[in-house]
Amino acid sequence: MQTKLNREFQGTSLGVEAEAVLRKCVHCGFCLATCPTYQLLGDELDSPRGRIYLVKQVLEGHTPTRVTQQHLDRCLTCRNCETTCPSGVEYGRLVDIGRRLVEERVPRPRRQAALRWLLRTGLGSRWFAPAVRLGQVVRPMLPAALQAKLPPRGAPAAISDAGPGARRDRRILLLAGCVQPALLPNINRATARVLDAAGIQTLIEPKAGCCGAIREHLADHQGALANLRRNVDAWWPAVSGTDGGPPVEAIVSNASGCSVTLKDYGRQLAQDPRYAEKAARVSALARDIAEVIAERVPALQERLAKRAARAGAKQPSVAVHLPCTLQHGQKLPAILGQLLPALGFDITVPQQDNHLCCGSAGTYSVLEPELAQRLRDRKLGQLRALKRSCIVSANIGCILHLQSGTHLPVRHWIEILDEVLAN
Repeated sequence: MQTKLNREFQGTSLGVEAEAVLRKCVHCGFCLATCPTYQLLGDELDSPRGRIYLVKQVLEGHTPTRVTQQHLDRCLTCRNCETTCPSGVEYGRLVDIGRRLVEERVPRPRRQAALRWLLRTGLGSRWFAPAVRLGQVVRPMLPAALQAKLPPRGAPAAISDAGPGARRDRRILLLAGCVQPALLPNINRATARVLDAAGIQTLIEPKAGCCGAIREHLADHQGALANLRRNVDAWWPAVSGTDGGPPVEAIVSNASGCSVTLKDYGRQLAQDPRYAEKAARVSALARDIAEVIAERVPALQERLAKRAARAGAKQPSVAVHLPCTLQHGQKLPAILGQLLPALGFDITVPQQDNHLCCGSAGTYSVLEPELAQRLRDRKLGQLRALKRSCIVSANIGCILHLQSGTHLPVRHWIEILDEVLAN
């Protein structure tokens, strides 16, 4: 696609990046067939091809409007279109640039601006955990929509945390996440226990916080970069081995949405002379928890076989939901389908529309609830049809969103593995 950048963007790093993405697009329309919002709304401006045109217009000097902003807001950033695209268009990068430019030029309605500010600042705040605890106390009095996003109080860990005395030669850093410790704390506990069983010590750096994805997707690019720099600083002693132990072999996330962002630190900070080299190192070490466990399958198989023989345990039978950030963001569509059976899970994956988003998409389910619920209900219909007793996923946002629409338990797969290892 040919484009002529407005003088404002010519020669800038943002302009160069955006133009490189635009030039790859051949306007073929393959992306329309796999775009969730286009399927729901039937408006080409709510498709990747349409949004590419909208961003192109802004870069060429056209004045964006509130309508432009709404079409960009409706994008889930699921990146399904990237998987479909025969030309390798990195649409996710372009839509983030477009949102940033439009946000600077189009004022939002006051109520909407306040909600977005609250999400940007509140989800990664130290006040989030106390607010969750208070919300759980008064949960029956909250609106139904808010109750659906708030797990009940007092969901205990399945077993006690892995103790710090279990020293291992292999060490990894685990990103605790911004909302996960407050909303679903057992995911991190289960991860530490499974890694311990696999012979790996888990470190959590308390000074690290949100990976930066929330602010980036809410068009706060500078705020996102500040999150990235804070995390790089927090992790660097363990990465470099200056914390008294051997250098960590990986920086791991058990939320696939965060894993995508961690792997992008090097690109995001490539123009920062103080952080470029360190950020590239962080990206090189970044792994999704599924990748780490996949490498330790033989060690875990031996333990699982002994426990199964002793307890006569049945295989866990689960329906598998594959988050977009695992399929399209990290390009790991088959990893759970290979990993879980190798660990003794009896799994079923939906055959119809498995590639489509569930509607969670970070803060999307809060900002675009009507579209998010339609996508959720379609996804749950496909998962319930598999007639399994539990749904497993790999991302906290998807887990909470899906759970809000069903009584069927929705868990992180690492929790189920942890429970099997404990039996």
